[in-house]
Amino acid sequence: MSSEVDVKLIKELRTKTNAGVLDCKNALIESKSNIKEAIQILRKKGIAEASKKMGRSAKEGIIYAYVHPGSQKAGVVELNCETDFVARTDEFQNLAKEIAMQIVANNPISVDRESVPEEILKEEKSIYEEQVKRMNKPEKIQENIIANKLEKFYHEVVLLEQKYYREPSITIGDLIKEKIAVIGENILVSKFQRFQVGE
Repeated sequence: MSSEVDVKLIKELRTKTNAGVLDCKNALIESKSNIKEAIQILRKKGIAEASKKMGRSAKEGIIYAYVHPGSQKAGVVELNCETDFVARTDEFQNLAKEIAMQIVANNPISVDRESVPEEILKEEKSIYEEQVKRMNKPEKIQENIIANKLEKFYHEVVLLEQKYYREPSITIGDLIKEKIAVIGENILVSKFQRFQVGE
């Protein structure tokens, strides 16, 4: 496999991904100079490295409020990182804005599945149980149907599992991991609130 890579391609890949020169070169070698594939390679590598940072303490950050045009809906999010320096960067502030916009657009009810209120979960389960009872299927199949419906429910209402409104091929959790890879610090959503006139 040739280790020669066009410098222009490395520059283009760096511009698109913010990755280091060596990482870009290696990704282009691995993808045989295919920019699209190289981006995917870097994305996967970045997410793997970001996962290692996700256990680190994140006590700094910002509270960001986004008011939707027309002033009928708003989203407020507390986004945390490890240092005050990162909290002030455009990259971090833009991420907070995107998450606040996601909250307005998709109305999540919790940050992660562990914090979905128990009473909501019980209600959903009882609805699914009633639905499958009418299907006259074996018990094991009923359990699988309920489990699949619950998974779908989590993907719809849990912020980190929702599809990113700008790029539905990734979730908000994926978006945050990508930013961790670029910024180099752990990032987490502590809490959020959605407001709508009349609600």
